[in-house]
Amino acid sequence: MNVLVTGGAGYIGSHTCLELLESGYGVVVIDNLCNSNPKSLDRVMELTGKTLKFYEGDVRDEALLRKIFQENEIGCVIHFAGLKAVGESVSQPWRYYDNNLNSTLVLTKVMKEVGMQNIIFSSSATVYTADNEMPLRETSRTGGCTNPYGWTKYMTEQILSGLATAEPEWSIVLLRYFNPIGAHESGRIGEDPRGIPNNLMPYITQVAVGRREMLSVYGNDYDTHDGTGVRDYIHVVDLAKGHVAAVKFAMEHTGCEVFNLGTGTGYSVLDMVNTFRDVNQVALPYKIVERRPGDIATCYADPAKSREVLGWTATKTLADMCRDSWNWQSNNPMGYGE
Repeated sequence: MNVLVTGGAGYIGSHTCLELLESGYGVVVIDNLCNSNPKSLDRVMELTGKTLKFYEGDVRDEALLRKIFQENEIGCVIHFAGLKAVGESVSQPWRYYDNNLNSTLVLTKVMKEVGMQNIIFSSSATVYTADNEMPLRETSRTGGCTNPYGWTKYMTEQILSGLATAEPEWSIVLLRYFNPIGAHESGRIGEDPRGIPNNLMPYITQVAVGRREMLSVYGNDYDTHDGTGVRDYIHVVDLAKGHVAAVKFAMEHTGCEVFNLGTGTGYSVLDMVNTFRDVNQVALPYKIVERRPGDIATCYADPAKSREVLGWTATKTLADMCRDSWNWQSNNPMGYGE
């Protein structure tokens, strides 16, 4: 069976393409390369010894989508394609709503036309409200997002769940990610953000490799074990395997289901810094600065539903995440740009 992966050349997308190929699926990718690099797909094929089909283009292009469905027998879609920088979404809200919502609307329109109604959506823990008790369960309160990026994830969930309610033959899986980090253990594919990294781990690795001078730790006065913010970091390979499990589930069920993809364990910023330094034996200068507005003290998942229903569990440790992140960055100092 072929799986269409939108945004498949990106960080999570490329790792998922690899795991899909390793699991025996055919893979078709559409990606406009606005924040990804086609070298990732070349390396996926190199690592697996298998081929995938790549279309360069935008998911909002109806004609291209129709062409893809006509030329390939697609059994399921994994929808990653979207803009993803929180800060940028605040300064460019229209662009984010246009891109992230319209890509889903156009994609599902064409899927309806061709009669293929199985889709897995790349959602986020940002859909949960800040006032929830921890750990976050799939039934925890959602909405009240603090930025347009988060709202696009929340609104897309509403679009897709409404579709499943109105047309019960749809099979829709909403996967809420926590904090993906790490890289494939080969060091051949990994996270390669454009410009200044928005997330902690790529900033750490860029400091360690000499591309950035120092890491800023935003606040050390939170109500946590060391005063720094606690998050649920998940290895991107574990996350990718969660998508493979979701494809199997989607092919066997109809309706709309939500799953958390996290480890269930929270680690602080300084836990990450210290583990990275100790595992990799590399210097990592940092400074404590003021909190960022909107950050909460603690956020981590209850992954029980994913374990019980999907049969999926994250297995990689924080040490694995730090080791694999550094293996990728140290072997690719400029990411795919070398």
